[in-house]
Amino acid sequence: MVKKASGSKSSKPPSRPSAPTDRSAAGTGGAEQQSSDAPSAEEIKAQQRLLNVFNDTFREVLSDDSFTTVLQKVKQALYNRDFEAAFGSEQFLEVYAARWSPARALCYSRILNQIADDLEPLLLSAPAGRYESEEDEVERGRASPTVEEEPKPSSTLRMLAIGGGAAEIVAFGDYLRGAGHDVTGDLTLLDTGPWGEVVRKLHTGLTNPPLLSKYASAAAKAANAALVEPATRLRSTFVQQDVLQLDSDGLSRQLGQTPLLVTLLFTLNELYTSGGIKMTTAFLRNLTSTIPTGSLLLVVDSPGSYSEAAVGKEAKKYPMQWLLDHTLLQADKLPPEGCAWEKLKSHDSIWFRLVEGLRYPIELQDMRYQMHLYRAKTRLSD
Repeated sequence: MVKKASGSKSSKPPSRPSAPTDRSAAGTGGAEQQSSDAPSAEEIKAQQRLLNVFNDTFREVLSDDSFTTVLQKVKQALYNRDFEAAFGSEQFLEVYAARWSPARALCYSRILNQIADDLEPLLLSAPAGRYESEEDEVERGRASPTVEEEPKPSSTLRMLAIGGGAAEIVAFGDYLRGAGHDVTGDLTLLDTGPWGEVVRKLHTGLTNPPLLSKYASAAAKAANAALVEPATRLRSTFVQQDVLQLDSDGLSRQLGQTPLLVTLLFTLNELYTSGGIKMTTAFLRNLTSTIPTGSLLLVVDSPGSYSEAAVGKEAKKYPMQWLLDHTLLQADKLPPEGCAWEKLKSHDSIWFRLVEGLRYPIELQDMRYQMHLYRAKTRLSD
């Protein structure tokens, strides 16, 4: 049973911060907002299907007698910021994904659906039926695609999830479920941790019908279907790479040549914290100089996130949102070449609350987050 958390509990483990969005189109909301009106019966059903993907994929992990013990070890490693220990084994990765990713996936799915109108131009601009050659894939450093090359529908949404993993692929799959059978998705997940096998398992869970009991009724068997079908509609690739170490050419290869959605979901503040403001600002400038015009940048993170930088002999803390806007929206801070940015949506603090009646083997928690959406546009000549 899913039990909603109260107060300000976060669904994120100690060292990796936790957010959907309201329906206003723009502006910076200073007041705390609820995610939206109560979800419809159809949305609740869709949320349960996402939880079922996690439950089915990690059933053995969740039922293992050592789950609680391993979970505590993961929490402690994260608290100590020992990411090599926290993400150094498949067992730890699967426990992390089974514990924290389901609520995140529900939240991210709602966010993607609530910015669907903004994503529409990316679908329209995607090249019909064109995917990169195997040589291009090797050049980009991507692993083998999870599905064979076949004719693709005419509209494609490309997404690069920086710091992405289990929650992002499930949310992306749910977006495709609701987008219609003429839309396919090409998702690249890039992170320093070895999430490839977890991503592969969830991809399988999204594109294959769930296993039914041999006693299932004929009606249940007839209605049984994969979340995303046919399987060729979802293409996912995992790249194990530190984005702060990518130069312009390396980042450009990951971005490609056509407009796409780039996400930093509970990742940007971690980059500021672990890599420092200087390196993270350099990455954002690098992104500005290489991202195709018309692309979207979606940033979701814990509300009230701050990062520290040395100013003279003293350390000063800056709000993550201020650092982000300072880098992207001030013309004198932009690199010589590349796009300009416009902010489409911005919310300081939003709650995503789990509804009663959702089923999952362990307790999940509500989430609170900030959200900012930017579009890359052609820079005007001076």
